[in-house]
Amino acid sequence: MLHAVLPLKDLVAAKTRLSGLLGPSERRALMQAMAEDVLSVLSSHPALAQVWLVSDDPGAGLLAGHFGVCHLPESTLACSGLNTVLQAACARVAAAGAERIMVLHADLPWLQATDIDRALAQQTRQGGLLIAPDRSAQGTNLLLFEAAATPQFRFGRDSCRRHREGTGSFSLLQRGGIAADIDEPRDIADLLAASAIGAATSAWLDQPGLRQRLTVAVNALGLAITANTRDSTRSGEGDA
Repeated sequence: MLHAVLPLKDLVAAKTRLSGLLGPSERRALMQAMAEDVLSVLSSHPALAQVWLVSDDPGAGLLAGHFGVCHLPESTLACSGLNTVLQAACARVAAAGAERIMVLHADLPWLQATDIDRALAQQTRQGGLLIAPDRSAQGTNLLLFEAAATPQFRFGRDSCRRHREGTGSFSLLQRGGIAADIDEPRDIADLLAASAIGAATSAWLDQPGLRQRLTVAVNALGLAITANTRDSTRSGEGDA
């Protein structure tokens, strides 16, 4: 059985690198919208037996209930720090019967079911640890592995390289729907030009006046809003 683990930090502290463009309540709402879009994809995917939302955010229980997934509070794991929390969470998930585990981030508004399909097909074909990096190929946005061979998690700076070096057998999956996360102002520029994003993120962006204000702000930073966005990276993407 395949289970997915989705860590979600306290939404009040989310996306601080966007503080020059968005206020605290706007950043929280954006992060929740992206998490809803990722949960929508995961909870409806036929290959996934269970999804676990790992979070101490006050709204995490309601969010998990809305999508019919399991809420695993970080506080029940008796540890702190993303990597340590994920290690404990995956041990809990494996004990619940998971045979394969997918760990991914919640800020992936371009994620689609076909991205999950591609990851599953590649890991089935090649075995070992599947690593799906961010668009810089430095960070890690998704890991897929056998529960009996749970890796040592190394999220943080240059995590893609460190995940590769920390395992014996791995494959890389480069795919726009997984690689495209939202961390920096340039990512907001891509979001403004996008069409193929999740419904909740799209609704957040379409709040009265928000799109116009963000357009002015990113233009002032010299960030172009063009059709050459991450929507277009979905063509020609593949695995390595």
